Amino acid sequence: MKPMGRHPDRALSAAKVRVLSKQGRYADGNGLYLVVDPSGAKRWMLRTVVHGRRRDIGLGGVQLVSLAEAREMAVRYRKIARSGGDPLAEKRKAQIVVPTFREAARTVHAEHRAAWRNEKHAAQWLQSLTQHAFPHIGDCRVDLIDTPDVLKVLSPIWLTKPETARRIKQRIGTVLDWAKACRFREGENPIDGVSKALPKQPDRKNHFAALPYPDVPQFIATLRASEAGEPARLAFEYLILTAARTSEVLNAAWNEIDFDSSTWTIPASRMKANQEHRVPLPPRCIEILRRAREISSKGDLVFPGRSLNKPMSNMVFLMALRRMGPPITVHGFRSAFRDWAAERTNFSREVCELALAHSIGNKVEAAYRRGDLFEKRRELMATWAAFATNAPAEVISIRTA
Repeated sequence: MKPMGRHPDRALSAAKVRVLSKQGRYADGNGLYLVVDPSGAKRWMLRTVVHGRRRDIGLGGVQLVSLAEAREMAVRYRKIARSGGDPLAEKRKAQIVVPTFREAARTVHAEHRAAWRNEKHAAQWLQSLTQHAFPHIGDCRVDLIDTPDVLKVLSPIWLTKPETARRIKQRIGTVLDWAKACRFREGENPIDGVSKALPKQPDRKNHFAALPYPDVPQFIATLRASEAGEPARLAFEYLILTAARTSEVLNAAWNEIDFDSSTWTIPASRMKANQEHRVPLPPRCIEILRRAREISSKGDLVFPGRSLNKPMSNMVFLMALRRMGPPITVHGFRSAFRDWAAERTNFSREVCELALAHSIGNKVEAAYRRGDLFEKRRELMATWAAFATNAPAEVISIRTA
């Protein structure tokens, strides 16, 4: 039977806590107990009712938690339980170590890196935050970051470096979304409302500067006679004639080339759309590949850089453009090809888009079209190469598709 009489209230004292050594449980009052273990270790325990069930909640050892602190914790947890909450959940939450923005960003980067096929993007993702965000909010806990903190990061570059600022904004949002998912922070993401406090950016330039397609033949002739190294000249012309992306050409490997069928098969892992892409190679591309094999050592890459195991840098193309003068981009040659195909040929839109490895926008059409229109694309690319190199074409450039 329980002893009769008043419940204990502040029955313990700091001196008594020090001298108690016999194993047992000693009540202080309001559910707070000092527990002395058989080993002599002493700890605090709160006994209370949570959602109709009796629960014992450890409050820590006496070496770390004083009697006054234990009483304060006991009162706080009893109030939570009385209001229908869960003191244990609150305790676990209090024990969570909330990371700084720098720590969170590095964790997010490590978790996402495996899904990024482009190593350059993976490096730039963290580098951009290191340069622009960490100096302002790197040491801030993610649960304390609010709109004014994000503004400190974005305001200095919002108008001067608009594209960089937009990327930084998106990446900060990703880190804070991760923090919320991990329950390190609550409430809305401050990124959602930050744009309202920033001035309107200048209109975006969505298109890469491209050489008008009538000038492509002269450009290739100038490229062949330029002072750029022969490997760079060959790779650049190959890029133009295949309408491929820079990274696809620079990382082209010999095991992707089939000389018998004049086909270059780029694996899905190297494609933007993550789908294998077959490129029909016109005769001039085969000539370029044979010459590339003659001048390069027996490496795996078609266009190696100074090291056989590493591709040449894309700066090789950029430097060639700077020497030759036109204010255009390498990627713009894909636009020149598309303009030429639209204005000078009757090849269907689907054939032209597949030549650029673009996905079919219509989902229904994409679901039923399983082929890649390869033979039609072979005609298209042969006609493009003939136009771009001023060579006589074996197929008619204006046709009905």
